[in-house]
Amino acid sequence: MTLLFNFLSRLPLPLLYRLGGLLGWLIYWSSGRYAARLRENLHSSGVAGTEFEYKALLHANIREAGRSVLELPWVWRRPLQQVVDNVQQCHGWAHFQAAQAQGRGVIVLTPHIGCFEVIGLYVAAKFPMTCMYRPPRYPALDKLMHQGRERGQMKLAPTDLGGVRLLLKALKRGEVIGVLPDQAPGNGEGEWAPFFGRPAYTMTLLGRLVQSSGASVVMCLGERLPRGEGYALHFSPFEFDADTSVPVQLNAALEALIRRHPEQYLWSYNRYKVPRGANLPPAEGMH
Repeated sequence: MTLLFNFLSRLPLPLLYRLGGLLGWLIYWSSGRYAARLRENLHSSGVAGTEFEYKALLHANIREAGRSVLELPWVWRRPLQQVVDNVQQCHGWAHFQAAQAQGRGVIVLTPHIGCFEVIGLYVAAKFPMTCMYRPPRYPALDKLMHQGRERGQMKLAPTDLGGVRLLLKALKRGEVIGVLPDQAPGNGEGEWAPFFGRPAYTMTLLGRLVQSSGASVVMCLGERLPRGEGYALHFSPFEFDADTSVPVQLNAALEALIRRHPEQYLWSYNRYKVPRGANLPPAEGMH
């Protein structure tokens, strides 16, 4: 796997994107379950207004999914500075700076849109950062993941109690942490909240981290630019409403972000699964 990653990382990004578009279709046609979930999640979201728009968005998303796979070797194995320099635009950086100026740590929420991998590397090239991650099943991939992500001033924290402690310690030092906010949590670690009109088990960790540390929160989208031209980062503040639960606010903010680039969202992710042992979601759609 390391040899394959090293080989692919030597290819130019525009070529990887062209190959990735083909790979996306190969994966789509070879996995019925994957394809069915992608279609169901995308169609039920209502992001596409007409059947023509839905089909165009579906085809674009299939290609983007393949590109997200083949860009990983490039992002993880190329020199850090080269990856950072490939960020062509950085919108809303002032929001990040304002959050950092509060001195209580910064939580960066990076949903599964575009190339979220490049966000952590970009920030960690400038500041100490700890990112929560779910260890993969295969040790070889876990090793590659650590090698690719733990660069600059980046540290990884697993999705367990020990990892949460590492995140809190980083925040108390006034540092930056990264969290994937649309990752389905385990039983007891979330609550049901509407996500594109359907109940999705949503993390409560964000609220606990903010309550314990007083940290500021920003969201960031890592837009994949066309033709392998690089990336554009989009930072925006996450404002809390004391009268609304954090998971509800979180999903609403995620929806708004996804609607900006729906073709680059990971619609195939099993966002609506019921964690083992968790109470069943509400029977009717949530609005």
